[in-house]
Amino acid sequence: MTEPTTALQEQVAALGPFFTFETHAAGSELVAPWRKLSEVARDESGVLEERVASVRAALAAGGGRPAEAVELRVAASVAHLGLVARVVSPMLGLAALHRLPSRPPTLGDLRWHSGLGGAFALSLPRETVAAVAANDAVAANDAVATDDARSVAGAGAAGALLAGPVRDLVDAVAAFSVSRRILWGNVASAVNGATAGIVSAAPALARPARTAALLMLRQPQLRDAHTLDPRNGRFRRRSCCLIYRAAPDAAGAVCGDCVLVRR
Repeated sequence: MTEPTTALQEQVAALGPFFTFETHAAGSELVAPWRKLSEVARDESGVLEERVASVRAALAAGGGRPAEAVELRVAASVAHLGLVARVVSPMLGLAALHRLPSRPPTLGDLRWHSGLGGAFALSLPRETVAAVAANDAVAANDAVATDDARSVAGAGAAGALLAGPVRDLVDAVAAFSVSRRILWGNVASAVNGATAGIVSAAPALARPARTAALLMLRQPQLRDAHTLDPRNGRFRRRSCCLIYRAAPDAAGAVCGDCVLVRR
């Protein structure tokens, strides 16, 4: 019989590569190539600088230019968007299938091994995933639990996620002269992108996925980072990730949710 944690892990992984994760016992010894994700937020580690430099080189190569031709802040913003999307996506996958972890993992709890060109490997504490499954089972059998109570709990979990690992990534990348308005816009865009990915992979999860996304987008950090068209629910961020500036003469295409897209 499949363990609840393994079953939930497989269900989330079925949503796509950015949702896939491994698990490890909290506090267990690191085994290569796994590293703590918190190293990207430590100035002395140099890991974030290395990743930004790699993204910068990749962006420049796309236009046939040397790395120095791409502004450092552009590469930093694009690197941040990739990092935060990788952290947020599994959380939203868990929320769409069950609920957000009431105690989201910290960057120190998360483990990764770096790679460009796609979703890097990510590992969540097994206890975090097990708690989601356990709490969902309790709620399913609790006739007293109301939608309002679940909504309050979900909002608290969403706030904790943004105030914890997500804010740590924002703070770390802000040191590269990227405005926090852009960085929180990246977070909002990552939330919307993950939601779109869930809806595409599993249309039956559209409602819980969008509900979980709204719990995050309505948090103070993201409230002013986006707009949602009341007529059709279309998402638009209120900033730009700057990727268009990586092209020669800063004439690259912009993302579909960008504030620079003509209406």
